[in-house]
Amino acid sequence: MSVEQIRSLFPHLDTGQIYFNHAAIGPWSKKVLDRINEYASQRSGSMVENYPFFLEKNASAKEKLSKIINSTSDRLAWVDNVSNGLNILANGLEWKTGDRIILNDIEFPSNIYPFMNLQKQGVEIDFVKSRNGIVDVQDIEKLIVPKTKLVSISSVQFLSGYRADLDSIGELCKKHNIIFCVDVIQGVGVVEHDVVKSKIDFLTGGTQKWLMSSQGLSYIYLTEELQKKIAPKNVGWTSVSDAWNLLDYNLTLKSTADSLQCGTINVLGVCIFESVLDVFLDFGMKNVESRILENSVYFIKKLSETGLNPILNNLSEKKIAGIISFRHEKADQIFSLLQSRKIYAAIREGMIRFSPHFYNTLDEIDFVIDELKCMV
Repeated sequence: MSVEQIRSLFPHLDTGQIYFNHAAIGPWSKKVLDRINEYASQRSGSMVENYPFFLEKNASAKEKLSKIINSTSDRLAWVDNVSNGLNILANGLEWKTGDRIILNDIEFPSNIYPFMNLQKQGVEIDFVKSRNGIVDVQDIEKLIVPKTKLVSISSVQFLSGYRADLDSIGELCKKHNIIFCVDVIQGVGVVEHDVVKSKIDFLTGGTQKWLMSSQGLSYIYLTEELQKKIAPKNVGWTSVSDAWNLLDYNLTLKSTADSLQCGTINVLGVCIFESVLDVFLDFGMKNVESRILENSVYFIKKLSETGLNPILNNLSEKKIAGIISFRHEKADQIFSLLQSRKIYAAIREGMIRFSPHFYNTLDEIDFVIDELKCMV
């Protein structure tokens, strides 16, 4: 598919707005609307009990997602949100007093609280001090001690847009026998991810942001080796090997990641997501990443020329993704003015945050820059 064909899928582009807020929530395409209509038609009459339809789309969605992160579908499970995905990991491992976890000081709270909650079990948290939105591999390494059991980091930081060096962190964790956990909600659908190459043990992400699907559906990936170390705190009827032998009550868990799905999941969300993934696979993640990086580099350059100071100015493409943020004393006023001109960004912690996707154009960026020149 061409960029023009991709753009034709998004009705919001016909409304005169410029949407640069994919790091918050992504717009729905015609593929989503078509799948919702198809599903609604079934459930309202043509196939009320449409479980076979769901099973087909469920298998397809996992297969498509596995291609994007270089996994296998049996290593994926659905959850309702990233926080609960991380809680499966945090609460499923055996912890000892004095065990340590390395986090950092610019993570979104969902990648903090599930691990902080372990402090009542005697687990210690070590926070890497970020520097101008950057979480450096060397700073992580300095905090590693014999009791370090887990490192968790976002592949792309939600405020600054800094892209972590997952390959180096993964190698570091492997060297020290540390569990490597990655929150990819701001990364998958933006830049390429490879769980094998990066030696990722546990990964979780949501479908509602850059992947432009529905809220209430997230996913986890974990290695078979790590799954054997997890004792799930929650189980349900779909967790067991012979789920449809209903009165057998045999609590033998599935060997796949499906054992971590405890019951009925967001069925409509899965069906929607299955259709949306075609956009990324048809266009190709290499091409998606290339266009997002082109937009990001251009946006950073233009903001700098305007006299604004993007957090990640003068960094290489390997260290940025789709998020471009800058501080300003009039951030609230600028945000309101942007909205009044139908330019949609976000305001976070005193920063204006733009997050254009691969279907956005340089012309749209130029329009936003021209508007900003009148505001600052």
